[in-house]
Amino acid sequence: MRVNHSGEVAAQALYHGQALTAGDAAVAAAMYRAAAEETDHLAWCESRLRELGGRTSLLNPLWYAGSFGIGALAGVLGRGANLGFVAETERQVEAHLRGHLERLGAADGRSRAILEQMTHDEMQHGAQAVSMGAAELPFPVRAAMRLTARLMTEGSYWL
Repeated sequence: MRVNHSGEVAAQALYHGQALTAGDAAVAAAMYRAAAEETDHLAWCESRLRELGGRTSLLNPLWYAGSFGIGALAGVLGRGANLGFVAETERQVEAHLRGHLERLGAADGRSRAILEQMTHDEMQHGAQAVSMGAAELPFPVRAAMRLTARLMTEGSYWL
């Protein structure tokens, strides 16, 4: 759950950075709405993490700052790239959450319910970005995003 919490910290930052530099009122509004939904995810993860006796990642300030910068850059690149970044991010997050659900024990129904709702919401964010005109990101960008997510996952797991 610590990794999922860190992901939600990053999601807040990404959406806020993207909204700030969107240059398109409809896209900025969509980013702010998604960020509000991600606030729920953040609270759910933090609450569940505490119930499990865990703690948040020491690296969260780094994830927030880096993600805000990446989001701001995506926004500057224009509507298609900005929305494409959302669509690809949400595809990768969905895959991560599905993997977590597969590894999660059947006895942890509370965590399962949280992760299932988060998966549903992330899929909706991605679908909305596609419906608004998301551009397909080039392979090197998608690969860099996967690598960044892997580094974040490992770092959050341990620290």
